[in-house]
Amino acid sequence: MADSYVFLRLRGAGRDARDLLERLRERTLPAWSAEGLRCWGIWQGLFGVGSNELLVMAGAPGDRPELDFRRALPDEAQVIDALPLLSTVRPQTIGRLPAEGVYVFRFFDVRLADCDAIVALSQEAWETFEDTDRYVARPEGLFRARGDDAAEGRMLLVTWYDGLSSWEISRNPAPEALDNFRRRRALTAGTIAYAARLVT
Repeated sequence: MADSYVFLRLRGAGRDARDLLERLRERTLPAWSAEGLRCWGIWQGLFGVGSNELLVMAGAPGDRPELDFRRALPDEAQVIDALPLLSTVRPQTIGRLPAEGVYVFRFFDVRLADCDAIVALSQEAWETFEDTDRYVARPEGLFRARGDDAAEGRMLLVTWYDGLSSWEISRNPAPEALDNFRRRRALTAGTIAYAARLVT
């Protein structure tokens, strides 16, 4: 059964994200926890994210369209992007993520009718993508946008790497994985990616 998630890109008022991170830890995370919501992670950007911005993901067990993840955000937090999501084959539980390494957030513009095929291609590709001694990488989550009446939407893939060198080497994975990734790319209209490090 799919779990409910949200991706938030937040901008703070200062030159960096320290105050925003502190407010999230002090106010938002306890308020979410009281409502049964779990913080999956808070990240600071390495590439593609402003110095005063944070990437935040939170989840709750089950399909809960009524959840309002924005309600407990700090007053000074500007929501740059918000995407309600449902988990697919990963993650299977809303658990703790490893703290070290690099996380790459890759968004796919897709037709919603192609989501199941993209999930299947990804899951099959991971069998050889992860089974290597050339680099260390693990897709932590593949999410689909919560269904609505639109024909198009976004999917989000969150992949952990032990460092940027592993990310670079993984651009040339096993042939079986590469073939699936090419077939997946053919089902997408475009992508955008952010690199970040976990801070909570």
